[in-house]
Amino acid sequence: MRVLIIGASTNPDRYAFKALELLKEKGHEVFLKGNKEGIASGLTIQVGTNDFDHIHTVTLYVGPQNQQDLLKDLSQIKPKRIIFNPGTENPKLYAEIIKLNIEVDEACTLVLLQTNQF
Repeated sequence: MRVLIIGASTNPDRYAFKALELLKEKGHEVFLKGNKEGIASGLTIQVGTNDFDHIHTVTLYVGPQNQQDLLKDLSQIKPKRIIFNPGTENPKLYAEIIKLNIEVDEACTLVLLQTNQF
C-alpha cells in the first residue's frame, strides 16, 4: 500500500518516525511530507509539495493548530483514507474531508500496524 506520512520527522523518538519504520517493515511503500527537509530511514522528507501519486492512506502527525492547509493538500493528493493519530484529532475538519470522499479514521497507526488492522 502507498502511504504518505504528513508530519514526518528525522527524530527517531517521534511517533511519525516509528510509524515510518513499522510501515516499511510491513512492506508498505512510504512517502514523507514535513515542515523541514531531511532524510528519515533512507527516505527524503518533502516540503511544500503535494506531488504524490496514487496514495492510499495518509497518516497524520501534525496537531490541529498546524492543519490549516490540510484540506487543500488532501484535495490534491486524493487519498482513500486519512488516519488522525492521537493528538491530531480535528472533528471540525472531518465533515469537509468526507465531502472529498476520503475516509476519516481516528486511530493510532502504530496500533493498527501491530494488530494487523492497517
